[in-house]
Amino acid sequence: MKWTLFSLLSLTVALGSAQAQQARELRLGVFPNITHAAGLIGVQRGLFQKELGGVKLVVKEFANGSQINEAFAAGAIDAAYVGPGPAMNAFMRGVPIQVYAGAANAGAVLVARKDAGVRNVKGLGGKKVAVPTRGSTQDISLRHLLHENGLKATDEGGTVTIVPIDPANMPAAFAGKQVDAALVQEPWGAVMETQGARLIANEKAIWAGGNYTTTVLVVNTKYAAQNPEAVKDLLRGHLAAIKFIASSNAGAQKAIADQIAAFTGKRPNTAELFRALARTRVTWDINLKTLAEYAELNKEAGFARDVPDLNRFVDLSVVRGLAK
Repeated sequence: MKWTLFSLLSLTVALGSAQAQQARELRLGVFPNITHAAGLIGVQRGLFQKELGGVKLVVKEFANGSQINEAFAAGAIDAAYVGPGPAMNAFMRGVPIQVYAGAANAGAVLVARKDAGVRNVKGLGGKKVAVPTRGSTQDISLRHLLHENGLKATDEGGTVTIVPIDPANMPAAFAGKQVDAALVQEPWGAVMETQGARLIANEKAIWAGGNYTTTVLVVNTKYAAQNPEAVKDLLRGHLAAIKFIASSNAGAQKAIADQIAAFTGKRPNTAELFRALARTRVTWDINLKTLAEYAELNKEAGFARDVPDLNRFVDLSVVRGLAK
């Protein structure tokens, strides 16, 4: 093919336009959960948009990790807050994503309806237990808890029925006696406690004394390659949100409540948010040792045949540099 000066210039302009188009927006997925507190606050207080400048932030609300994985696979989002379980499974299926930062440790609890007769994990035998979705971080954690207590889910030949329900809908499911218990992210555990649910296992009893990652910030690797500065700006907003949470608990509670209400129409009260934040450690760092152990739990639960190469799955170099 013979290239003329005009065609070369046209190609250059077209490529430049395509790159400019890519950099015009950043589509971010967030859940209405305390474990996504940095994302909720970064959105609600405009911290992401402030850092992104001319790159428009497009916020998309999701209810669970399965929805996030579908969105990444379809090219519908560029970055998201999500649990490590779904993120690992998407990564191992070839979805082009990578973890760029941690977002939260712990922040999930096991609660039971007061009239369900459940007083400990062993009491879950023959009961229905809600989790956000199949293969979620909470699903994996629940199965591990069951195994430690001599129980199994029905799909493993046991007696515990695991029921997928979006966290924001779990309080209504409890009220309607659709399930007996739930392993769920905050603030929904605290909300159900307010409604009379019994706390069966707090955030430290779920796994590893609470020193385990429940939410990570994941970026589409193609987007990151094309827009490294936008990704850095996203991480700057992430760090600013974490700093705000550390400096103002009351301000964080209000921002989180406002954004959860905007997403779901349901506003957790001050007492619920205080309790929920106390059970959650918001941090950009990741304990890679417990993440590796968690990958083994994911495999043990039957959601993956292997564990991911963490050196390829996680890259904290950018956020570490910005956090200095």
